[in-house]
Amino acid sequence: MIVIGLTGSIGMGKSTTAKMFAEEGVPVHDSDEAVHRLYSGAAVPLVEAAFPGVTVDGRIDRTLLGQRVIGNAEAIRKLEQIVHPLVRADADAFLARNRAAGAKLAVLDIPLLFETGGRDRVDKVVVVSAPAAVQRERVLARPGMTAEKFEAILARQVPDAEKRRLADFVVDTGAGMEAAREAVRRIVADLAA
Repeated sequence: MIVIGLTGSIGMGKSTTAKMFAEEGVPVHDSDEAVHRLYSGAAVPLVEAAFPGVTVDGRIDRTLLGQRVIGNAEAIRKLEQIVHPLVRADADAFLARNRAAGAKLAVLDIPLLFETGGRDRVDKVVVVSAPAAVQRERVLARPGMTAEKFEAILARQVPDAEKRRLADFVVDTGAGMEAAREAVRRIVADLAA
C-alpha cells in the first residue's frame, strides 16, 4: 500500500482536496477530524491536566483551549506533545485497517506534515497550494479570523514555496476546483498503476 501524505498551508484547499481523494475511492485519514474525536475522548483528561478549565461537558472546548495556547509557543509545544502521539496512533490504526483490507493507496491528511517530521511516515507527498492572495482571501473570510491570527499561523508553518519544492505532487487549487480534481485523478491513476 502506498501511503500519501497530503499537506498544505492554511487556506490552500487541503480539506476539499482530501474529499476529492475520497471521491476517487482512496481511504483518507483526517488528522483534524481525529483531534476533534480525541477532544471528546482519550485526550480530555490529558489536556485538562495540562490546561485546567478547558473542559466543558466532558469535552475539550477548543475556544477556551485556543485562548490558552495561541501566541504562546511553550503552551503550543506542550499541547502538541499530548495530542500528536494520540493522532499518530489513530493514523497507524487507520493504515493497519486499510492495509488488511487490501487498499492500494491511503491518504494521511496531515496539515503540519513537514513541521512535525511526518515525511518519514509517508511514501509520497502531495502539497495543496494556491497563490498567496487567494490563500489570504480564503482565510480572512473564516469566522473569527483576523489578519493577526492568520500571520501567527503562517509563522508556524513551513513556507508554501518550500512545501512545493519538497512535494512529489502539487495540487494547485488556485486554478479552480475542476483543475484540482483533474490533478487528483492523475495522481491516483499514477500511483495505483
